[in-house]
Amino acid sequence: MTKDRMNGIILGVLYIAAAVTSIIAVIFYQPVLSEQWYMSAANGFQTKVLVGVLFDFSLVVSAVGTAVMLFPYIRYWNEHIALGYLCFRFMEAVFIAMGLVSILGLVHLSISYEAGSLASAENLHGIGLVLQDVHRWTSILGPNLMLGLNTFMYSYLLLRTGLIPKPLALFGMVTAVLVFIAGILEMFGVVEPFSTAKGLIALPLGVYEMSLAFWLIVKGFNKQKLEKLRVK
Repeated sequence: MTKDRMNGIILGVLYIAAAVTSIIAVIFYQPVLSEQWYMSAANGFQTKVLVGVLFDFSLVVSAVGTAVMLFPYIRYWNEHIALGYLCFRFMEAVFIAMGLVSILGLVHLSISYEAGSLASAENLHGIGLVLQDVHRWTSILGPNLMLGLNTFMYSYLLLRTGLIPKPLALFGMVTAVLVFIAGILEMFGVVEPFSTAKGLIALPLGVYEMSLAFWLIVKGFNKQKLEKLRVK
């Protein structure tokens, strides 16, 4: 097995890992994102939420991993756009990490509330709402806007390089625009974070990433196109 073939498999696995960990993290976070978030520890959800944090951390690692693994291939066509993709992908990971910290803050407040160690609980709900809002805004800026931008960039470069089938790359560009629009709509309150409408708009991107992942695992990059790019 060649190095490029192995890199394609690793890249595909990272895309799958990113998708799986993001879904699990959202599910596990629900106790601290609800109106009764301060009861999370008292209701025994502390461990569940912390496991969700680990999955979110895995998402950060996977996101950075995809950027590092893909950059050496897409830079052959236009290194400036490839660097833009790399930066926006890193920014997506940064926003996800910021949201992760807000979740940990909510867990800590919930534990303190259960233990009765808060000097004053008057501002507890206000602080909790702020941390929940931080998580929501980082989700909009990271896994929506930044994701839309970097997906459009790398899909465009994959289209121009011919490293994957053109229809698949074009589909990626369309889904990138859709998830970016989903983030804008949520930002202005047109759709809710976990609404069906937003899910339907953003779903095609998940389909694209899974399709790309399986293509890279099964087929890998187009060898002939890759050789031509390296010769130039």
